[in-house]
This record gives sequence, C-alpha cells and structure tokens, in this order.
Amino acid sequence: MKKSIFITILLSLALLIAACGNGNNGNTGNNNEETNNDSANGEAFTIGVIPAQTEGAMESAMDKLQDYLTDELGREVKVEVYPDYNGVVEAMNYDKIDMAYFGPLSYVIAHEKSGAKAIITQLIDGEPFYHSYIITHNDNPWNSIEELLENSQEVNFAFGDPNSTSGSLIPSIELQDRGVYQSDDEHEFESVRFTGSHDATALAVQNQQVDAGAIDSAIFNQLVESGKVDGEQIKTIWESDKLFQYPWAVHQNTDEKTIEALQSAFLAIEDQEVLDAFGATGFTEASNEDYESIRQAALKQGLIEE
Repeated sequence: MKKSIFITILLSLALLIAACGNGNNGNTGNNNEETNNDSANGEAFTIGVIPAQTEGAMESAMDKLQDYLTDELGREVKVEVYPDYNGVVEAMNYDKIDMAYFGPLSYVIAHEKSGAKAIITQLIDGEPFYHSYIITHNDNPWNSIEELLENSQEVNFAFGDPNSTSGSLIPSIELQDRGVYQSDDEHEFESVRFTGSHDATALAVQNQQVDAGAIDSAIFNQLVESGKVDGEQIKTIWESDKLFQYPWAVHQNTDEKTIEALQSAFLAIEDQEVLDAFGATGFTEASNEDYESIRQAALKQGLIEE
C-alpha cells in the first residue's frame, strides 16, 4: 500500500513538473512574440531624398520635415538626403527605405524595378508642373538654343545628375534631336560634364566654368529668389514642354492607412523652409499615371524596357 502511494506521488510530481515546463515554454514564446511585435512597431519610417540641391543646403529643412512627419504619423521618421539619384532608386529596390523623393525619371526607374508608388508631388504657384531650362551667362551672345548650337564645338555644356529628368533626360533628347549629342562620349560640344545637382549647374554657369547648362526651372527660380544665384547674370535660352513635378513615392507594400496619413501630412505643410528646399509652394496628390510621358522618354533612351 505504501509502495502504491509512493508511486502515485512520484507520478503526480512528474506531471506537475511537465506542466510547469510547458507553461514556461509557452510564456517564453509569448514574450518573444511580444518582443518581435514591439520591435516591428518601433521601427522608424525611413525616407530617402534625392539631392535637388547640394546636401548641406537641404539639411536644416530635412530635419524640420523629419520632426514634422514624426509628429503627424505618430512614429519615428528618418529623412536622409542621398548623394545621387541612383542611390535612392537602389535603396528602394533593396527595401532600405519606406518612401522616397524622386525626380520623375528616377521614379519611373524605381517603379519599374521595385513597384514604387507615387502618392504626392509638389505645387509651383498652384500647378504641379515645371520645365527643363537651358541657361547661359548673360555675357554670352546666344539668345536661343539655335544660336548656341551654331558653333557647338566651342561650347562647354553641363548636365546635372545623369538620372535627372530636367537636368539630363529631357535636354539630352532635345540635343539628340538636333543632332549634336548622343552621349557624354559622343557629341559635338567642346566638352560635356555632369555637375551632380541643379544648384551646382547654376553656379557653374554663373561663374562661367561652363558655357551653358540644363536645370530644373522651379529650382532655378528658387535659387534666384533666395539670392543663392544672381539671376541678372543668367539668361534662359531654351524651355521644355511642361513636366509633371517630382513625386514622393512609397514602397509597394505600404498599407493604405499609412499612405492616407502621409498624404494628409504633406498637404498640410506650410513651413517655408521645407517648401523652399523643393522649390515648392505646396503639395498635392499624385499617381503613377501622371508620369507616363516620362516613362515614354525613358523608353526612347533605353533607360527602361517595355
């Protein structure tokens, strides 16, 4: 009898220990799940920005934008200015960022590569359009692109970033159609260079380091208004057709709630320093369809495939 009772006690203890073990494992699993969820919820929403102006000129405005969006979205937002357009495209392609401020061309490339979705663009004097300009110094005799190209072999020409819409794609097509430019290695200019940004192009023209250059009209006008460039020293000798403004695009997996929150936040921006960083007077909603003309230009140049 005593032996039976002893065995019963041992079995009961074994069952109790097993039950405790299972309970601990379950708690450990729940804690890991909570930790993983907390980690996921605590991740910053990251935004990559192309260098519309040189990085230093945008730093203060991007700090303001970062703080504003952090408050509006109720989560940490990090805004980083990338050194070149392609860097932002690749960051989106490799899931390094959640949102990006693209040029129209870099957006089209990012959409083709990774499914990036345009949701916002800026307004310039109430309109979501801008132009590509070709500018030259006032001391030069040319008043039109035709006059500039009469002796193209004497002209030192500057583009901006190779992946810029207004600083490279659109003006290169215009010069290609006029028979003076095929690539930076094949052209009829004395020299061709890429400055890397619109303000660098404007300053190169102003300082007569180049004879002419291609630039974003909105950014050029903003540079003049801010006094960073002396507008009296520069004249515009060519203007493209209207181009739809630079898009802000989200990663293809972004949920609708986040998209709506971002759109609401951007539509409400009134901080002048932030607006000036993009040569903007406000923001409006955008979609992929708004960039079809740029897509066709990119196809023509072989930058994307059908």
